[in-house]
Amino acid sequence: MSKLSDGWQVPFEKSVSLKDFDPAAKPFSSGNKQADIAATETLAAELDELQNLFYADKRYKLLVILQGTDTSGKDGTLRGVFNRMSPLGVHTVGWKAPTEDERAHDYLWRIHQKMPGQGETMIFNRSHYEDVLVPPVNGWITPKQTAQRYAQINDFERMLTENGTVLLKFMLHISFDEQRVRLQERIDDETKHWKFALGDIEARKQWKPYQKAYAAMLGATSTPWAPWTVVPANSKSHRNLMVATLLRDALLTLKLRFPPKDPALKGLKIK
Repeated sequence: MSKLSDGWQVPFEKSVSLKDFDPAAKPFSSGNKQADIAATETLAAELDELQNLFYADKRYKLLVILQGTDTSGKDGTLRGVFNRMSPLGVHTVGWKAPTEDERAHDYLWRIHQKMPGQGETMIFNRSHYEDVLVPPVNGWITPKQTAQRYAQINDFERMLTENGTVLLKFMLHISFDEQRVRLQERIDDETKHWKFALGDIEARKQWKPYQKAYAAMLGATSTPWAPWTVVPANSKSHRNLMVATLLRDALLTLKLRFPPKDPALKGLKIK
């Protein structure tokens, strides 16, 4: 983990207040927006090479979780950070409200089915953390049930990491005013109408309860095996740069390698 991320990785088993994380901060920025964009593009090319090696190595599986409020930039992060990665072994899931069949099972049932296999990278746009955000805010589950889910998720993720899955969890953090600007853009720009739903306005009215739910979730589920990193995301270019840098650094720590040479190929000539 980069030293620049100090102060942005959520401490383990401690109370968290999102007021301690400035969504307008730019700890990874050079101070020049265009330079940051260029650096992200360079990182995206490097990530493509590392992902190719990751796929060949096959000792690990990678799960990247992008979580955040409406308009926090989950789609933009996918485009800005992962756009250069080969589709070979890279998959994305955009989680929606559970279907009737999914609701008939435990809430992690549908999640487990989408875990990456050996050498694969899975990117979650939203995630199982919706199940400890939306239900508590709307009063669908009790505080006791919410605490049970925190513990279940921690155990679930520990099981994954003990079986070779690398988890990177990013909470994209924007301000109340920045969300207003982005929602208005979706209304004013006809090409962005598809991104907007009237339910977004109702969810915005619950901003404070959701901020409280996010803080509780971060404090309860940032663990040594799967820590949370808060990404200040008011700046889209900084958001992408920070996620790309931390992803690159995480892959480098794995000391990835190609499989051993096949002796049967030595001297082989194709006619």
